[in-house]
Amino acid sequence: MITFSDKQLKSPKMQRPVYLVTGGMSKFARAFPDKRTEELVIDAMTEAAEFINMTPAQLKKYIHTCYYGHFADHFGDQLLGESVIHDRLGLDPLGNIGVKTGGATGGSTLWEAYKTVASGYSDCTLAMGWERMDEVPTDEGNNYISFAADKDWETPMGHIYTGYYAVMAQKYWQVFGKEEDSFRRTMAEIAVKNRGYARFNPHAQGPMKITVEDVLNSPTVAYPLLALDCCLMSVGAACGILADEKTAYEMTDNPLRIDIGAGSHTLRVADRRNMEIPLLPNETKDQYADLAQRFPGSDRYPGFTGFLAARVAAHYAYNMTGIKDPTEDMDLVELHDAFTISDIQTYEDIGIRPYGEGRTYVESGDCYHTNPNTGQPGKLPANLSGGLLGNMHSVGATGIMQVLEIGHHIWDRWAEMHGDEKKWAKFDRQKPEDWTDLQVKGAKRGLAISHAGVGSHVTCTILQHPDKILPGGMFE
Repeated sequence: MITFSDKQLKSPKMQRPVYLVTGGMSKFARAFPDKRTEELVIDAMTEAAEFINMTPAQLKKYIHTCYYGHFADHFGDQLLGESVIHDRLGLDPLGNIGVKTGGATGGSTLWEAYKTVASGYSDCTLAMGWERMDEVPTDEGNNYISFAADKDWETPMGHIYTGYYAVMAQKYWQVFGKEEDSFRRTMAEIAVKNRGYARFNPHAQGPMKITVEDVLNSPTVAYPLLALDCCLMSVGAACGILADEKTAYEMTDNPLRIDIGAGSHTLRVADRRNMEIPLLPNETKDQYADLAQRFPGSDRYPGFTGFLAARVAAHYAYNMTGIKDPTEDMDLVELHDAFTISDIQTYEDIGIRPYGEGRTYVESGDCYHTNPNTGQPGKLPANLSGGLLGNMHSVGATGIMQVLEIGHHIWDRWAEMHGDEKKWAKFDRQKPEDWTDLQVKGAKRGLAISHAGVGSHVTCTILQHPDKILPGGMFE
């Protein structure tokens, strides 16, 4: 049985607060035959500068250290691609380094930039992520992605990640879904919701107006996962600029506090040893005392139905920021919906719902912008960007995109960044006639989960408006 010492579970302490100053994104698409990676990265940097009324040249003068994230050198056929990008951005001879943690690369890139500012090494850092997934055939790309699994123990299960998650989905459906058809429909509702929200995002690659029946009738990829249960393969870039308090307020009058926790778990899923469920602040040991009776087959934790890395990342992040209950203390979330089942699993891992009850987050309507059951605002809307299902999964950029989407709501600039007719025209996309402003009114705090593999690496990023910092955090 796995056990943790108090020192290992100790809440991280930073030397000083860190702020998200600005960020930007390129257009996301399956392919850019007429555009180089360097151009997409420059698009992201330019949007970040314009967001705070600067030119890129002005913004670059603040940057001291750079972190670059992209999943695989194989895609772009370029080792040390981060060095190429660093040069093209005109940031030599500043220190820079590449980050690779599979699907969590975007979040991990922010995590490294965050620690650099928090330590005092730099007053301002660049976190830039991208992916180039259109220079190889789709089957070859999926094969490259599968290389992030343990090739001795995990790869034989499926060779593509849909195969791995299909096994997880089967187990979760059997244990917590009790093999009910209604549970499969709940999974489909996630795809309908997230792909539908992508329709209002000019950056989004895969907007779709679909129904639950459309999802259930889509081709099987790896049972029970269907084509519309699965995320996109994308090309694009996103960046964030992080700074200490003094520098942040020199650059803008409205930076956001940012804190990041991270966790990991073995790639060898068959070796996931049993342990007691680590509790989050809104949980008690008693609530899981009868879990195995209520859900036969759930007697091993985390088994193959949960992500320990997500729980550990949330544990650190909640204690760093004073989060007591995510559904009460936060206003929206962006979660790693690589597959509809992983979305449900994450609801439980980060404490939005107790283990075994993730489906109720969807069925209650709490995860919608507007609750379909009541017509009132959703209690904790999720993936209003469209998520990985509808917006993009340009792997190195994904975790950064999620954080920026949360930021746009807290800055109260979501409509500006998603409704601008000029941006829709620039991206050669048609703004829908029923375009809807998804701004979460009065948003003060939000959370983004960046996730790799079947839970090998996870970061949990929390943004807070500086006037709405929760008590009990590191600097309170």
